[in-house]
Amino acid sequence: MPAETADALAGVPHVPGADKPDPILAVEGMSRSFGGLLAVDVEKVSIQRGLITALIGPNGAGKTTFFNLLTGFDAPDAGTATFDGQAVSGMSSHRLAKMGMVRTFQLTKSLTRLSVIENMKLGARDQKGESFLSALVPFIWRYQEEEIEDRAEALLERFQLSHMRDQYAGTLSGGQRKLLEMARALMAEPTLVMLDEPMAGVNPALTQSLLEHVKGLRTEGITVVFVEHDMDVVRDISDWVVVMSEGRVIFEGPPDVISQDPAVIDAYLGAHHDAPLTEEQEEQRIASAEAELAEKEGEVT
Repeated sequence: MPAETADALAGVPHVPGADKPDPILAVEGMSRSFGGLLAVDVEKVSIQRGLITALIGPNGAGKTTFFNLLTGFDAPDAGTATFDGQAVSGMSSHRLAKMGMVRTFQLTKSLTRLSVIENMKLGARDQKGESFLSALVPFIWRYQEEEIEDRAEALLERFQLSHMRDQYAGTLSGGQRKLLEMARALMAEPTLVMLDEPMAGVNPALTQSLLEHVKGLRTEGITVVFVEHDMDVVRDISDWVVVMSEGRVIFEGPPDVISQDPAVIDAYLGAHHDAPLTEEQEEQRIASAEAELAEKEGEVT
């Protein structure tokens, strides 16, 4: 962990809802239900500015739903959220992007029938040529268009995609699409980047490259929040970890201590996962197994 990271988080308790010295994103009382299922029930969580925060938890923990609520792709039933000091609860994703919060997706959203450079240019915000009337007057937007293309070219070079500049985005490999999506997110000049499983489906050759790019965002002062299952990745790049289970935040702390917390162990492995079974529990399991076997034998006959 970098020294400045340790300084920023020094004294922050390792408990759910711990206050951060300089939060860029803060949530209180946020919930979301689907029918009778309470998918998200987060009492309080905040994200420290300028650092990399991992959001982890077992399958079904509510991570993706919470991520969608934070980024404006779903609306909460209750609760408040502030981004950079401004209330953003229920705000649409495109408005959040204009404010500086952008996201990527586990399943990449590149426009496959546009070229790589065209995909990149779409990521720039406040483009003058987006207005119908302005689009009819080239001198209004032409200079900005040249600036946007120059910035896109620089990012493609940084992400080692320059050789694919004029190729259709649909011809890129899964890992290259992840790189393209991250590069396109930077076209919006964000202050907060939200990455949904950035390493999912990426071959080992590109994983390290993606990890270095994520670390590079922190170096530039950009805050990063990412959802991830790979604990090696979490330990490698995150400064702080938020753990969810059954829709709630159950633990917060630095990556080197999460595996030692009983609540985290129980969430991933089940309560008392390493405790010996009682005689009653053994009898119940044997009876259940015998009933299942008898049912299968009945189906066969």
